[in-house]
Amino acid sequence: MKEQSDDYIRGRGAQKNVHNRFFAESYHMEDEFLNYCHSEGDNPDDNKTQFLEVYPKTIVNKVESPDVGMAHSMNSYQGCEHGCIYCYARNSHEYWGYSAGLDFERKILVKKNAPELLTEKLQNKNWKAQTIVMSGNTDCYQPAEKKFGITRKCLEVFLRYKHPVGIITKNALIMRDADLLQELAKDNLVGVNVSITSLSEKTRALVEPRTATIKKRLETVKALSEKGIPVNVMLAPIIPGINSHEILPLAKAASDAGALSIAHTIVRLNGAIAEIFTDWIHKAMPDRAEKVLNHIKACHDGKLNDSRWGQRMRGEGEFAEQVSAQMRLARRKFFEGKSFPGMNYDLYEEMRDGQYRLF
Repeated sequence: MKEQSDDYIRGRGAQKNVHNRFFAESYHMEDEFLNYCHSEGDNPDDNKTQFLEVYPKTIVNKVESPDVGMAHSMNSYQGCEHGCIYCYARNSHEYWGYSAGLDFERKILVKKNAPELLTEKLQNKNWKAQTIVMSGNTDCYQPAEKKFGITRKCLEVFLRYKHPVGIITKNALIMRDADLLQELAKDNLVGVNVSITSLSEKTRALVEPRTATIKKRLETVKALSEKGIPVNVMLAPIIPGINSHEILPLAKAASDAGALSIAHTIVRLNGAIAEIFTDWIHKAMPDRAEKVLNHIKACHDGKLNDSRWGQRMRGEGEFAEQVSAQMRLARRKFFEGKSFPGMNYDLYEEMRDGQYRLF
């Protein structure tokens, strides 16, 4: 594989900020300004991550998309320093007034009042227990969590109210909270989804630059499983020409580590992500850029952008069917006799006030 271009920003996914569709004007650094900075020894962009506090009025969101396997989600952070180049959540950063590109990775919005808002939600007399997924949009164990600890405080709330919670992450930091997860698992109140998209560290570092290593993630699956915490591994997304050849080895590694199930999606590049991904792959993998982009289009009726319910996650055409066939084979070969447990919705009614009702 040809080395990255000279202007490749290492340690980041997106290689530029793209125009926010809600803004009439856009911001660009002209070559004249950049040349001046270079001659003066100045750095026009320090590439540092900023943490910005925000104070939302609610934290639990109803998921309206019919092809997403969750009813409700919550996100303690907006933006994600992991920098996964394909991340569908990038577009949501535009609603906050930022770019879906580098801003998404470098301007992290922190919701410190998330535990209090979650408590209010679970105390609401009209709320009926349904699984709330942490990381429905951005990773609740991204690097910011080590600094702010919001996810752990939210898990303490879920445990106090005996309410079911799902987690999606690419970060081994989840092991910090194994004690809480074990307590939740005793009552079937938690399900963990660990995303593993490649067994190649070189690929991982390009596609998901600030995530935990593959070794760490597999160790996390094993450690959680050994503690009785159910784990599903997300082979997601499958990107043609990048990780599509790894489905069976990934499935075997997940099963060997103790995962109870696997799931997948085909990459889709909606909204600003198409421009971000296209720019990235020409800089990160210039020798295979057009081939990968054409394969992605072949999965989505000739387009990078696919918003059709039901089709957008699975794709269509010969390649998408090959992926689905490999997933079926992987389940038969490596997951026979395994199953992911259902959630317990019965205990919450007894604990709505944060303590067992005696009468």
